[in-house]
Amino acid sequence: MSESTRVVVVGAGAIGSFYGAILKRAGCHVSVVLRSEYEAVKADGFQIDSPLGDLSYRPDAVYRDGDTPEGEADYVICCVKVLPSIDRGALIKPWVGENTRIVLIENGIDIEREVADALPNNPIISCLAFIAVSRVAPGKIEHKAFGALTMGAWPEGITEDCRRIAACFEAGGIDVKLSEAVVGERWRKSLWNTPFNPLSVLAGGADTVTLLDTPGGEALARAMMAEVCEVAAADGHPMPENAIDKNIAGTRKMPAYINSMALDYLNGRPMEIQAILGNVVALAEQHGVSTPRLTTMQVALAMRDRLAAASDEGPS
Repeated sequence: MSESTRVVVVGAGAIGSFYGAILKRAGCHVSVVLRSEYEAVKADGFQIDSPLGDLSYRPDAVYRDGDTPEGEADYVICCVKVLPSIDRGALIKPWVGENTRIVLIENGIDIEREVADALPNNPIISCLAFIAVSRVAPGKIEHKAFGALTMGAWPEGITEDCRRIAACFEAGGIDVKLSEAVVGERWRKSLWNTPFNPLSVLAGGADTVTLLDTPGGEALARAMMAEVCEVAAADGHPMPENAIDKNIAGTRKMPAYINSMALDYLNGRPMEIQAILGNVVALAEQHGVSTPRLTTMQVALAMRDRLAAASDEGPS
């Protein structure tokens, strides 16, 4: 089955190249579309150090933005950051044929609609990745831990398309959870991401121990998580009563952890604030739910961005 499955990965950074490696190991035909590092990957492929073994591979084709695809893909996997400056529908459209399924391995809440509106005739499979992976040099990736995926058809259900690509990922050596309600799964992940990721940025790139052990820190995190729970319930996806306690307990069991948004902030990279925080606040407004702490955090981050933009422009 997987030998005949043609996959194009758009956004083959750390996450995209890793899941491309998994599908390549399963026997799929894997092509990648790169916005940078084209020459390095074209010459040497990807070198991936992983607890799963050596996942290094040469893609079957390496494309730049604007290239013409060779044949129609069964699945286009989009792994780019969800940023207001990136039109993801336009980005993947050249690689999407009449019978192509779209797989989104991306963070955030309500991130599928933009792509569905741009490509209404192609089924969407929404995925959540639980993984620690990073790019250490052009074409060189370090996979530290995890890798499991949760996926389902968007907005709901488990289709044969889901089962087919899930089987490919599993054949490549990772666990996949198929969900009838993938939007609910996104809310459960957002219960942690929506408070902790932006809060770590406001705290200057703080790790989880700093966030929770600072006097008042755990209480603030819990209050923000409670707001996320209220919005999720209003959106039709109520959380278990013990969800906040379980998340806090799990976070305290971690070593001091700097989340991906904090790392983006510390390294001067664009951050997925709108997808992870802004969309939750927008849904709160739609449903008439009060989120004073999340809204305050969003406004404070917008102030930071405005100040940074003014500084970049320099004196007039």
